[in-house]
Amino acid sequence: MGVTGREFEPLAAHARSTYLRYSFTKGTEQEVRFLTEALALGPGDRVLDVGCGPGRHSRVLVAAGVEVVGLDISLEFLRSAGPGRWVRGDARHLPFAAGSFDAAISLCQGGFGLLGGFDDADALAAMAGAVRAGGKVAVSAFSSYFAVRHLEPGDTFDAVAGVNHERAVVRDEAGVDAEFDLWTTCFTPRELRLMAAAAGLETEGLWSVNPGDYARRPPDLDHAEFLLVGRV
Repeated sequence: MGVTGREFEPLAAHARSTYLRYSFTKGTEQEVRFLTEALALGPGDRVLDVGCGPGRHSRVLVAAGVEVVGLDISLEFLRSAGPGRWVRGDARHLPFAAGSFDAAISLCQGGFGLLGGFDDADALAAMAGAVRAGGKVAVSAFSSYFAVRHLEPGDTFDAVAGVNHERAVVRDEAGVDAEFDLWTTCFTPRELRLMAAAAGLETEGLWSVNPGDYARRPPDLDHAEFLLVGRV
C-alpha cells in the first residue's frame, strides 16, 4: 500500500521550513544550473515546478529571469515558500491549460515518486500535457537498483510496486521529533523510458545523479537517483 499526495501533508506540516536544513537540499544551485542548460531555459521562459515544496528550485530559477509557477499538495510548504506564484494542487490533475509552459520539472521525489507506485505515470502525462510542443519535461526518480543494493535497516522494498517503505524521524521548527511512514516509488531506466513514451515524450537524456551532483553520466548502480529529460 502506498500513499497519495495528500497523505504527505502531515509530514510537510510538521517539517515546514526545517525541510531546507536537510543535506539533500543543499545542492539546489548546481541542480538548477544543470537543468537550465539541459532544458535550454532562458529569461522569460515559463516553467512549471511540480511538487515544488517550499520552492527552493523555483526561487533560483526566478532569480535567473525564468517565470515559474510552483505547485504542491502541501499548503504548509507553500506558505513557507514566501512570495511567488504558488498553486495548491495534485500532480496527477494539473489545473493548467494544455501547452501553458515551456518546460515542467519535478525534482527530489516531489510530485513524481510519492504516489505509491501506480499513479506516477499519470503525473508524468499531466506534466507533458501542460508543456507546449517542443518544450521539455525533467523528473528525478529514485533508483530501484540503489534502493535494493543499499536497503537501510528497517526499510522494506515492495518488489511488485517498486516502492521503498521507511519510518523516518522528522524534526520541526521547535526541535520536536516525530516519526512518519514514507513510501518512495523507485524506478529502472527502462521503466522511465516506457513511461515517458506513453506520456508522449521523446527521451533526450536519462542519467544517474545524486542531489547536488547532476551530470550526464550513464545509468549505473551507484547513484541514488535517475534524471529523465524528455521533449514533448
